[in-house]
Amino acid sequence: MANNGKPTSFFNGVPLIDLSKPDSKNLIVKACEEFGFFKVINHSVPTEFITKLESEAIKFFSSPLSEKQKAGPPDPFGYGNKQIGRNGDFGWIEHILVSTNSEFNYQKFASILGVNPENIRAAVNDYVSAVKKMACEILEMLAEGLKIHPRNVFSKLLMDEKSDSVFRLNHYPPCPEIQQFSDNNLIGFGEHTDPQIISVLRSNNTSGLQILLKNGHWFSVPPDENSFFVNVGDSLQVMTNGKFKSVKHRVLANSMKSRLSMIYFGGPPLSEKIAPLASLMEGEDSLYKEFTWFEYKKSAYKTRLADNRLILFEKIAAS
Repeated sequence: MANNGKPTSFFNGVPLIDLSKPDSKNLIVKACEEFGFFKVINHSVPTEFITKLESEAIKFFSSPLSEKQKAGPPDPFGYGNKQIGRNGDFGWIEHILVSTNSEFNYQKFASILGVNPENIRAAVNDYVSAVKKMACEILEMLAEGLKIHPRNVFSKLLMDEKSDSVFRLNHYPPCPEIQQFSDNNLIGFGEHTDPQIISVLRSNNTSGLQILLKNGHWFSVPPDENSFFVNVGDSLQVMTNGKFKSVKHRVLANSMKSRLSMIYFGGPPLSEKIAPLASLMEGEDSLYKEFTWFEYKKSAYKTRLADNRLILFEKIAAS
């Protein structure tokens, strides 16, 4: 996306992880320490699951607004437009949010012309089960790279039948009026970190995703529809006692092309206690108070997107 003739600054240093290579576990650890973000290739998610879900999503988002609104408002699941959360955050976006573990009522989509709820359900289930499997592989590689036993210390939280994971389809329509904005940045989804353990994102070939680097600058991530992007979430930051950092990211609207993204947020069961792992501490003090995922989620839902949600759970160093 070019703004007023100024090309977007793309960040070409996104760590690239080839899951088929034996040294990938150490590269993933390094990426989580330095950026909290990396790109995955040679993954096991079948292409047909990706294309099937994308075509179902396009069918839905192409429907008239009055039709789509029959699947909303989000409670928190269902269809939402412009509004993000309950605390006044807005963006140039529409979305569908579904729960991956409890039974989500896909009949919400039944009255929308041309949209078959069973097709959406099947496409989401196939896609999510494949992406969840990949997320668990990545978490097990992380545990190995950190020399933590057992190696399923993180992945078991996603595999648990009570795992509180969600799946989100975001659609950012093109916005030709962007040129009217003084800084040409129309926010599609405002800056935030993800509160869960791990997020796995796939989008179409449209730019918009930006990450905040340690130097305080926002950089655009080059789009790649064949790969997945993985984010460290707040909960993983806590479990590694701050060794891994949850990355702040946002999405800018595009003036010309629509952007479709699919994100799996892998979360622990609601009753799971989140605290730094003893095996990683080695005499260090814990930077965080222990909390349950339910407590953290409840607290996070009360905040604005850009707020530092973890600050309430940090231990104050004794002066």
